[in-house]
Amino acid sequence: MATRSYAILRDMGQVSTADPFGLRARGSAAVRPMVLAPPEPRVEVADLAPNDVGAVARDPSVAAVAPIMPTRLVMPFEVAAADAPTAAWGISAVKADESPFTGAGTRVAVLDTGIDRDHPAFAGIAVIEQDFSGTGDGDRQGHGTHCAGTILGRDVENTRIGVARGVTSLLVGKVLGDDGSGDSDMIFRGIQWALQHNADVISMSLGFDFPGLVQRLVSRGWPADLATSVALEAYRGNLRMFDALMEMVEARNAFGQGTVLVAAAGNESRRDQNPDHEIAVSIPAAAQGIVSVGALAAAADGLRVAPFSNTFPQLSAPGVGVLSARAGGGVRALSGTSMATPHVAGVAALWWEALRAAPVNASSLAVLSKLLATARPAGFATGTDPADTGLGIVTAPLGLTQ
Repeated sequence: MATRSYAILRDMGQVSTADPFGLRARGSAAVRPMVLAPPEPRVEVADLAPNDVGAVARDPSVAAVAPIMPTRLVMPFEVAAADAPTAAWGISAVKADESPFTGAGTRVAVLDTGIDRDHPAFAGIAVIEQDFSGTGDGDRQGHGTHCAGTILGRDVENTRIGVARGVTSLLVGKVLGDDGSGDSDMIFRGIQWALQHNADVISMSLGFDFPGLVQRLVSRGWPADLATSVALEAYRGNLRMFDALMEMVEARNAFGQGTVLVAAAGNESRRDQNPDHEIAVSIPAAAQGIVSVGALAAAADGLRVAPFSNTFPQLSAPGVGVLSARAGGGVRALSGTSMATPHVAGVAALWWEALRAAPVNASSLAVLSKLLATARPAGFATGTDPADTGLGIVTAPLGLTQ
């Protein structure tokens, strides 16, 4: 019987007071054992036959099982040299230049194509790298360097590019190879690693490659309709996997400060071709508990939604003509929800610092609440659909009492 590769999510922190012969039923408060330790997600990969999948899923330590899916960059759009900005306009758009906070004391994780750690934008930052892609540390694609630069980059060529320039601890999980592709287990293991290293914020400018999986199956001789059904099954399973993982992340709040996860909404919409050609937020951004981010462009009449930006994000941020670090040195301008996402991750780092300085309990839930509550719905061009902008443009903390 043919086997397929599956990701298996286990909770290795399960400790309960239930006797070994007690009832186990998920979701039932009457029989749920008392949790004495924070959830500890662990991701494994196994080749399973269909009959094996059910047996694995019945293991009490298993939270979810999902077929391995291809992943890819949320591929950005190049900006022509003639149209390239001379300043990182997103810094002022999110009011990071007005904030008294820098993100000091916050640990950020970027799950992407790696970074060019020798770039001046990362001078003085303690960088911990982990390669999950099998292509080695470093960024030979350039995407991860650009995203990390927007979150916390130091000034480059006398130009400010970073939202949270006071962050000095950076986790770099390389979950996409040098060609920008990967597999879902790389992302899950990257998140597991970032959580184990106590990341306050995890930024992901990537997506699951549904069309790529269909094409892969068709190339192996599958009929197109069956290939689509199999890809849909895998997509559904991975969404549930993310939901199960995020339940663990949220449960960890009770034992510590928690982690805020931010992800790109995706670039599949085509409003420039037809206003109705909109695609909803894709995973991982579509998973429960992950902050999904849409992309904005600056225009004479106000902020406009980028034509490629997927609809129904929770927040929006500058994502067109974003100036940040270029792998190998210097700066470059790119467009995409990939570029919007690190603005939100950077602002989340600012909120972590702000809340830790305030007489309140700093937690991921508090940071998330501030991100959503302070988003500005104003400043958009007339006729902008709120479904495309979410609650509004993310906004940096301007003081302890905000």
